[in-house]
Amino acid sequence: MEKIINILKSEFGVDTKIITNIIEMLDEGNTVPFIARYRKERTGGMSDEVLRDFYERLQYLKNLEDRKEAVIKSIDEQDKLTEEIKKSVMMCKTLTEVEDVYRPFKQKKRTRAIAAMEKGLKPLAEAILSGEFSGDIKTFAEGFINIDEQSNPKLQVDSSEAALKGAEDIISEMISDEAVYRKWIRDLLRRDGLIETSKATKGEDEKGIYEMYYSYSEKVKSIPSHRVLAINRGEKEKVLSVKIVSETEKIISYLQNKLLKGNTQTDFYIDNSIKDSLKRLIYPSVEREIRAELTEKAEDSAIDVFKKNLKPLLMQPPIKGKRVLGYDPGFRTGCKIAILDETGKVVAIDTLYATMPNNDKEKAKSKLCKLCKDHNVDIISLGNGTACRESEELISQMISENGLRDLYYVIVSEAGASVYSASKLATKEYPDIDVSIRGAISIARRLMDPMAELVKIDPKSLGVGQYQHDVTQKKLEESLTGVVEDSVNSVGVDLNIATPSLLSYISGVNSTIANNIVKYREENGKFTSRKELKKVKRLGDKAFEQCAGFLRVRESKDPLDNTAVHPESYKGAKVMFDKLQYSVEDLKNGKLGNIEEQVENYGMNKLAEECGLGELTLKDIINELKKPGRDPREELPKPIFKTGIVEMEHLKEGMTLQGTVRNVADFGAFIDIGVHVDGLVHISQLANRFVKHPSDIVKVGDVVTVKITEIDHKRKRIGLTMKDA
Repeated sequence: MEKIINILKSEFGVDTKIITNIIEMLDEGNTVPFIARYRKERTGGMSDEVLRDFYERLQYLKNLEDRKEAVIKSIDEQDKLTEEIKKSVMMCKTLTEVEDVYRPFKQKKRTRAIAAMEKGLKPLAEAILSGEFSGDIKTFAEGFINIDEQSNPKLQVDSSEAALKGAEDIISEMISDEAVYRKWIRDLLRRDGLIETSKATKGEDEKGIYEMYYSYSEKVKSIPSHRVLAINRGEKEKVLSVKIVSETEKIISYLQNKLLKGNTQTDFYIDNSIKDSLKRLIYPSVEREIRAELTEKAEDSAIDVFKKNLKPLLMQPPIKGKRVLGYDPGFRTGCKIAILDETGKVVAIDTLYATMPNNDKEKAKSKLCKLCKDHNVDIISLGNGTACRESEELISQMISENGLRDLYYVIVSEAGASVYSASKLATKEYPDIDVSIRGAISIARRLMDPMAELVKIDPKSLGVGQYQHDVTQKKLEESLTGVVEDSVNSVGVDLNIATPSLLSYISGVNSTIANNIVKYREENGKFTSRKELKKVKRLGDKAFEQCAGFLRVRESKDPLDNTAVHPESYKGAKVMFDKLQYSVEDLKNGKLGNIEEQVENYGMNKLAEECGLGELTLKDIINELKKPGRDPREELPKPIFKTGIVEMEHLKEGMTLQGTVRNVADFGAFIDIGVHVDGLVHISQLANRFVKHPSDIVKVGDVVTVKITEIDHKRKRIGLTMKDA
């Protein structure tokens, strides 16, 4: 553990005490959101994102040490462990290096070398490899001929040539098993290797998706992650052939320098083995390892992009106190309508046949107008799927023709809405509403409270990120779950209205406890305090400690229950009120406006000590009490509300527009500028400086100003720039 602590200390740039504290807290079963929010004194104020990275790195290092122990034990059980081998294993910094050292001691499938050793040819191989042989090697090899008809045919050696060939097979495997050689070759491929792709003969690529890779090469060390995943997919679909090429002669020369002894009798056979080992054993194996490394790095990059996109998507500001009409566009089965009141309750559902094949636009506009007026609709939330363009045109005309100046519409992503509609959760929430209407409800709720609605859907189905189906799904799921947990806990949830799906992401609350909370609420009425949580079945002291600070109880007599202040700090917070001559009523009435000035006059150090709180915790409490129960999402930019429509035909190069970032990839950002086709700001067009990654400049949900640089009507593509826009 001391070794792990030292590695983490150097990588994360924090002292040993903090590293030890974090490991202890994780081992005690504390969650990342809880540690990040309520144990800042012990972490030095480390953010939830850094803590997630810390946790993942800690797990890798623990697995590495466990693997080292297992390898040493296995070699020892074979009576082959030496101090040198043990030292080699302990010095390894990666799992790949450990496997390199372990390779000669692993149980192998039956190989040519094993077959040759069974024939008794190992002494011949050792004699050749030593380079000290002085006689005639062919004469010496004759001593290994075995054509005894009584023996197993598989063990017979019928000539000196066969004996020497078997010895070469043994030497080939010995060369391949040498960790030092493999590491040198692997490092060469990483540094100077080229990944080359060509058109395969089997697969079909009708749309020409992989056309740029039909004859393509790029250095292994610099190929971007998104290209690695694209190449992998093309190979999987049998459209592409992929290989890594390097200076084979350079590798052969390196091995010759290491192995040839200047003995004319034996060097010929060693040289044969070098070339055979490289072609048949080392190169294919190392090539697979390099490909696996590239894929792992690409997957990590894709997952990182997904995580960076998911968080702002979840953290989009809610539209509170508005009546929303959810509009799920479609053709054959019509456009589904669901109207929700200010609390999110469904007050009306309907279907409009505004598009083909019915195409009764006038009737649909009249019906939609009546629905909006009868139910005092403030905003229409329009899904961006099939028939969105036709539906937006209808909505825009309806608003204009009826002079509904106070009615707006917003286009929202409907990714995953159909997945939710058919889920068990949707059936439980709306048992009496048809599955086709549930999508419209989800679309409306995505505008009213994006987080509460989106947590019901598998994050992979939310339409952000890149190549999410090409990465290890378990790793993706774990990473995205962490993002959802951190987002939900950073906002907090209302204990009396939160759904089980939202509650299950709260620190310390699993799905069973989440359902038990809702069940308790249904049987006993609303929670009147945080303390009442302890009455919930299976919610013990540890779970209460982890979750209490993230759950709000607006109905509580204690106003601290509706803040992010943890119950363990209530005593200290109340001491602070007394010292600064405030009352709990002042908190209720929002009369703590100058609290920071009061604290400064009193002295932060002195106040923290007298309250029995750490300074970082006290600062958090003060920030929270300035705006009790505030929603951090409300400080973010609201979506762009629209009343009219813009067609692609109306666009011209040089036009400046406002748009919303819909997705961020390695190569740029996709911007919704209101024309049904998201424009692309290439990474080179994001800023007047070098940009390492688009996520350094923009995130999903950002409202940005862009200028049109290119319009391709045929391929429905729009090129944008943010430079000087």
